[in-house]
Amino acid sequence: MLKGKTVVLGVSGSIAAYKIASLASRLVQAGADVHVLMTKNAANFINPITFETLTSHKCLSDTFDRNFEYSVEHVALAKQADVFLLAPATANVIAKVAHGLADDMLTTTFLACTCPKLISPAMNTAMFENPITQDNLALCKKYGMTVIEPATGHLACGDGGKGKMPEPETLFDWIDYTIGYEKDLAGKKVLVTAGATQESLDPVRYLTNHSTGKMGYAVAKVAASRGAEVILVSGRTELAVPLGVHRVDVVSAKDMFDAVTSVTEKQDIIIKAAAVADYRPVSYSDEKMKKKDGDLSISLERTDDILAWLGAHKRAGQFLCGFSMETQNMLENSRAKLEKKNLDMIVANNVKVAGAGFGTDTNVVTLITKDREEELPIQSKESVANALLSAIVGWGE
Repeated sequence: MLKGKTVVLGVSGSIAAYKIASLASRLVQAGADVHVLMTKNAANFINPITFETLTSHKCLSDTFDRNFEYSVEHVALAKQADVFLLAPATANVIAKVAHGLADDMLTTTFLACTCPKLISPAMNTAMFENPITQDNLALCKKYGMTVIEPATGHLACGDGGKGKMPEPETLFDWIDYTIGYEKDLAGKKVLVTAGATQESLDPVRYLTNHSTGKMGYAVAKVAASRGAEVILVSGRTELAVPLGVHRVDVVSAKDMFDAVTSVTEKQDIIIKAAAVADYRPVSYSDEKMKKKDGDLSISLERTDDILAWLGAHKRAGQFLCGFSMETQNMLENSRAKLEKKNLDMIVANNVKVAGAGFGTDTNVVTLITKDREEELPIQSKESVANALLSAIVGWGE
């Protein structure tokens, strides 16, 4: 979603500067137009030629460099920028931008920019925790800049603690979160359920399904990137919490039911993407398992139907969307669920179709409402999530 976006990277004098090469490369691969500004000290850690090769743009550091096409360069670049990421940001450069000092190309351009500004501190723990640095970061936040919290770990100085610049993947996610999508869901509250629930049999075994949570997490990520306030009620998964999302961890179907019903009244959009276990054990015995060729004895009862409850308690103006995973009669079965559970939309897919279903990075779905159907081509789950949210935003038009 960064195609055609202009990203300015400001690199100051820290050993972490080498990581920005990987970030620049990934941004270019995502379709962004990337420009790199460096302080003179930064050039002692990484050669500007590296960035010029990766971005196909001259790496600027000298405000008075005459070796470029005529323009007031810092003003021209500031006008083009969709986002400015200052990373790594040393204590020195943070102090400068906090107080509006502009004594080189990087700080001059930074001051001239009106686009969103991100700052990723990278320094020794004592320097980061110094009250002066903390006051400067507070000033940056006061003036509308976003400070990306540094990681905790082994630092180049040999110490361990807070002050490590996050990995390029994290910085990429911050840029994508900031400018990747139009903020057309700003002011909306969105609830998403994701992942598989587990029903315990004993301290070792449980009932569950094959859901990885990837589809629900993609929906939550895109909703937050489009400006929504997002609650993600999640079964157990290995996936990281998307930026801007508040995750509520649950285990059983009852846990998920309780978590969802406690907040549903305040939500504008509810998207149930979780694969909830349909049954919970009432009684269980493995005595027969001790015998050769013995059978497992389990008595089961149905778990709470979260989607049916949501449909029965849907308030005026609330949009309710469910997912339907089928192996046959996909459209007929999905339409029946849409009507029975009082949904506004259902996302249907056939788990037998290549590229769809559990554990994949892609999906093939059909969006179904009472009066229309839209079949989407195979695409990434994030693209599916974006198309789904766009359909919800345009619903009723």
